Amino acid sequence: MIDHRKLGRELELFASDPLIGAGLPIWLPDGAVARHAVEEYLRRLEAAAGYQHVYSPPMGRRELYEISGHWGHFADDMFPPMRDGGEELVLRPSLCPHHALVYRSRQRSFRDLPLRVAELGGMYRAERSGVVGGLARVRAISLNDAHIFAPLDRVGEEVAQVLAMMRQAHQALGVVPARFRLSLRGPGHEYGGEPEQWELAERILRDALGDMSYVDAPGEAAFYGPKVDVQIVDPAGRESTLATVQLDFHQPARFDLSYVDSSGVAVRPVMVHRSLAGSMERLFGHLIEVHAGAFPAWYAPVQVAVLPVGADQVAAAGRFADDCAAAGLRVNLALDGSLGARVRDARRVPYVAVIGAREAAAGEVSLRSRPIGASSLAGSSPGVSSSAASSSAASSPADSPAAGSSADSAASSPAGSPAAEAMSVADAIRALRSGSAVPDARPLATSARR
Repeated sequence: MIDHRKLGRELELFASDPLIGAGLPIWLPDGAVARHAVEEYLRRLEAAAGYQHVYSPPMGRRELYEISGHWGHFADDMFPPMRDGGEELVLRPSLCPHHALVYRSRQRSFRDLPLRVAELGGMYRAERSGVVGGLARVRAISLNDAHIFAPLDRVGEEVAQVLAMMRQAHQALGVVPARFRLSLRGPGHEYGGEPEQWELAERILRDALGDMSYVDAPGEAAFYGPKVDVQIVDPAGRESTLATVQLDFHQPARFDLSYVDSSGVAVRPVMVHRSLAGSMERLFGHLIEVHAGAFPAWYAPVQVAVLPVGADQVAAAGRFADDCAAAGLRVNLALDGSLGARVRDARRVPYVAVIGAREAAAGEVSLRSRPIGASSLAGSSPGVSSSAASSSAASSPADSPAAGSSADSAASSPAGSPAAEAMSVADAIRALRSGSAVPDARPLATSARR
């Protein structure tokens, strides 16, 4: 069973240190590269759908969260206030109060709506040290968050667009939801807002879900409104929420939000909370396990590994690696160890370029894509036969007996692996750029865009 806590550390994607504390992971360079690629894709997807990105501070006065309702409903999960003179500052447990103030920063007209405010921002939860671990449960959360302020008659359309964007993002990331959940009010909980508003919000969400398969989950609603949650399951069978879209009549009233309609009358907007991919921490904990650390090429930390067969090909391999980097590819020039060991080390890299004597003389590379299937991640060496790997196990590029051979003979493909293809440097760069391209960020559903 793959556990992201173990594999993520082995692959040097993230680490932790007791001096920082439990539930506060450090993103190491390779993890940060992958995360940055995903964040940029999500920003592009949001911008193409009409979202405006903002930055807001990760704390606020206690009064802010008293108005929003978080302090009354959520104080036990928040860190204690920090005193500053006569004020109390609190690390925020959510971004929505700040985005309500973005909306309130000036008078709004019906022509401004729907207003879609997005941010990848930090928030904090006072999780107990015994329940935090890895990336799935943390205290410092980096959330892909957004809030849509819309007239009531546009809310259903906005929710439908959010669900379409979720499907698009999850397909690009390689996420397969376990189920969709309609999270509703339940006994034993306190909720904000009026009962008729809750009933209306629930009807809007059901209509937006349409013929999608989902389950009702009484008692799982947010304190301010019902929500549609996208559930994932880890290899141990534990279920958690990755993405969500929520309706809120409560906070617009608490913050006295309004817009002027076409008749000149002040009207209350509806607030739609949504996250396409959840927190970066939980998302990557899941992606590490789903892909066994072998991420899709567009967000893989290293997209192509360049392997010279022997010392005589190091210069040619270095030039090709430089060409890859100049083309915007993330490349690793692997020189240490035998050819077989280097290919084994690159088994999670999407592309491997091997340069032997024949390729170097012809100005070519032997390019192979990562084998598809679990066998490539279970210890076998993609692109190198067991005999080739064992024959070079004790050799380095400088003293390899295959140093004068071609890449094909030094790194023949095992059964089931994609065949290597010799091609010119220019053709290889084009193939790599195409295979590593970021997915199209244009929204699949555009009917809700203003």
